[in-house]
Amino acid sequence: MFTLAHLSDPHLGPLPAVRPADILNKRFFGYLSWLRKRRAMHRPEVLAALAADLATTGADHLVITGDLTNIALEQEFSQVGEWLHSLGSAEQVTVIPGNHDAYVAVPWEASLGKWQAFMTGDPTGSEPINGAARPGPSPNPQKTGPDAFPFVRYRGPAAILGLSSAQPTPLFCAHGTLGEAQLARLSDALERLGREGWFRVVLLHHPPSLEGIARRKRLIDAEPFRKVIAERGAELVLHGHDHTFGKQTIDGAEGPVPVLGVPSASAASSGKKPQAHYQLYTIAQDAKRWRIDVTARGFDPAGGRFSETRRYSL
Repeated sequence: MFTLAHLSDPHLGPLPAVRPADILNKRFFGYLSWLRKRRAMHRPEVLAALAADLATTGADHLVITGDLTNIALEQEFSQVGEWLHSLGSAEQVTVIPGNHDAYVAVPWEASLGKWQAFMTGDPTGSEPINGAARPGPSPNPQKTGPDAFPFVRYRGPAAILGLSSAQPTPLFCAHGTLGEAQLARLSDALERLGREGWFRVVLLHHPPSLEGIARRKRLIDAEPFRKVIAERGAELVLHGHDHTFGKQTIDGAEGPVPVLGVPSASAASSGKKPQAHYQLYTIAQDAKRWRIDVTARGFDPAGGRFSETRRYSL
């Protein structure tokens, strides 16, 4: 068995010092939102409790599906980089960006490049941890920036494919796009990995929903993405973005593909959205069938710690 931990949208706080020049753009409104409500919602003590709980679970690998920053200040990327290293090494943690991590355009080296080690695919010739068949190369392991996605990492029986739907958007918009080139690379990778027998886990920030989410917040090319999954298949799709539990399926090449989302990892109060949660996926193979046992662990404000809130199997 192999256990994958999944959290999303930690919105790490508090914000570093903000200079007037930093917010002479879309960040101004995000900064106001932080001061008025988001700093009370996304609490560092909740993330500290999550990290302590996660350390007790024995999870084999951790994935984080975006929105680690709040308004994409350069200092935030450094702050998040330190936090990631506190959770584990780049071999133990995989990250993809969210829309808040691309709130405005920031040079790669000053922003997401600081997390490059957590978003780098395994090179040609690397061996999976479980000693199974030798994997093929990540689609483009040496590239950086938008062309670095998707990347592929091999952990236990899982091939983890990291996508990026993060892009700077106009004021009051938070949509995402994968783009034709990234989808084409995803299609090729899924076909090869399926042929090789891997448990394919696809990570993206925006839920690939066709309804139930405002256009200004949705994945614009959700239909092309779903078409790739329908043609090539996958075993699990994980996302964040809407700060709530997501549980749906997409028709895949060999049957329905589970699509699961989690609430914000740092949400201190319930309000309209659930309090902070993360999920554990225990993956096992019985003959030619995969089984996924899902355990949700949520924050209890009274006790100041995380505990199990639900469990089910797929």
